[in-house]
Amino acid sequence: MSTPPVLAVERLSLQIGGARIIDDVTLSVPEGEILGVIGPNGAGKTTLFNLVSGVLRPTAGSIRLDGRDVTTATVDARARAGLGRSFQTSNLFLGLSVLENVRLAAQAALGGAVSPFRFPRPTDAATRLAEDRLDQVGLVAHRDTLAGGLSHGDKRKLEIAMLLAADPRVILLDEPMAGVGSGDVPGLTELIRRVHRETGRTVLMVEHHMEVVLGVVDRVAVMHHGRLLACDTPEIVMADPTVQSAYLGEAV
Repeated sequence: MSTPPVLAVERLSLQIGGARIIDDVTLSVPEGEILGVIGPNGAGKTTLFNLVSGVLRPTAGSIRLDGRDVTTATVDARARAGLGRSFQTSNLFLGLSVLENVRLAAQAALGGAVSPFRFPRPTDAATRLAEDRLDQVGLVAHRDTLAGGLSHGDKRKLEIAMLLAADPRVILLDEPMAGVGSGDVPGLTELIRRVHRETGRTVLMVEHHMEVVLGVVDRVAVMHHGRLLACDTPEIVMADPTVQSAYLGEAV
């Protein structure tokens, strides 16, 4: 018997009024893969992530996480089932320290009371886990810095540390390079590559920087007008005449 994919969407659709925003998308992602999701603006990439993560409810189709149907599950239930997600804009507690941000995520993952006002003991499990994740992303030296004082690149690293503290099976990264200066892109790209290599987690990544996508992913899924146009290795996808025709005059 074959092992089920860690994430599978089947005939997924979202219709708002008379418009189909996502149209009959079927996608299967095996455990440990890193999949890039690309397409022009308005292609439906972030909407697909919103459906998978539970922010939006599909009008048709199903979503399975580790073999379990989560189509109607809440965002929190999907997080508990092993789904982690970052957003295009930073989703941090800017007035709290770097350590406190990750500690809150660690507290939630460990089942403790989540409170930014509880003074963390250096020896408690959440603090130790937070420090480990900060070390993993290279931010342990900034543990006492307010999150609002970090560069955009370091804020993205902090978000990844928070995701890792929750120990997800599947990570959705929605434009991790958004707002990041060009000088920080290579380092952040290498961090994503290293985290994937060291942890073996499944990663889906929406990204407009094609050099990032092509340098990191195992496969590329191409969205166009809400439909899945192609899904294969970067070499095959970028040589596909249908993909090239769809992108004629449209920036990926």
